[in-house]
Amino acid sequence: MEFLKKLFDLMNEKEAINTVVLDMRKTPMPADFFVIATANSQTHMGTLRNAVVEFFLTNGHSLIYYDKGEGYDWLLIDAGDIVVHIFTTRGREFYDLEGLWSDAVKLFQA
Repeated sequence: MEFLKKLFDLMNEKEAINTVVLDMRKTPMPADFFVIATANSQTHMGTLRNAVVEFFLTNGHSLIYYDKGEGYDWLLIDAGDIVVHIFTTRGREFYDLEGLWSDAVKLFQA
């Protein structure tokens, strides 16, 4: 839980918008936690992605996959038990992961 709190704090320090951490352990998803945030631009999405990837790697947490491209409304960082979703405002509204997984408990919310 401490790792998640540090990740949450890092994203907020990098000015992620409306960051939320969902506990997915009681859902059919294979991930234990979702971290969902909005970026204010494509550049900001890249900055958040790079900070999160560096955070995982420097803390000894391996990554399964992460989006390296630009120009998308949804950027994914899959670390197995934790999946980070970084959206544009439009992407977050369209995909509405929080609505889709409304039964998941919110552990942290900015």
